[in-house]
Amino acid sequence: MSQNIVVLSGSARKDRNTDIMVTAFKEGAEAAGKSVTVFRTADMTIGGCLGCSRCFADKITCVQRDDMDQIWEALKQADAIVFASPVYFFGVSAQLKLAIDRTYSLPNVPNTIKKAAMLLSCGDSTGNAAEGALVMHKWMLDYRQWEDGGVVLIPGVGNGIAEREELAQARKLGEEI
Repeated sequence: MSQNIVVLSGSARKDRNTDIMVTAFKEGAEAAGKSVTVFRTADMTIGGCLGCSRCFADKITCVQRDDMDQIWEALKQADAIVFASPVYFFGVSAQLKLAIDRTYSLPNVPNTIKKAAMLLSCGDSTGNAAEGALVMHKWMLDYRQWEDGGVVLIPGVGNGIAEREELAQARKLGEEI
């Protein structure tokens, strides 16, 4: 059972669907005695990966000094990581993708991450628009050799999710991850 969880939330819109999902997840996790640290990547200054590979050549987190440093510190203590995002154009938001790309150098950060999970919301009523994000999640799991902590996808969110039953799934995921 994970005890320290880092959530990287990619919503640019405060207090909207993704934040509501993250709050439900956090409530479930904290009710189960876990510590949750949430980073709203849209509120942070995170540069894109430069592709310079200095992280591996020099065995460092990254040559860039920005708000990603706060995330690195939290990841050192994390047992699980959760990626939360609205689906905008068939994938996670650009704000979250910046942080995900920067985790390229995660092997250079002493960490105990064993699991990863994903929280997604999308306007498409079928959820098919989220397929790209779900494939990315699977590839990250395989590449990092993380256990799949689960996925909660709430489709058809045009009218918001405040009363959606899937929020119970997000709470349960928080309890169980």
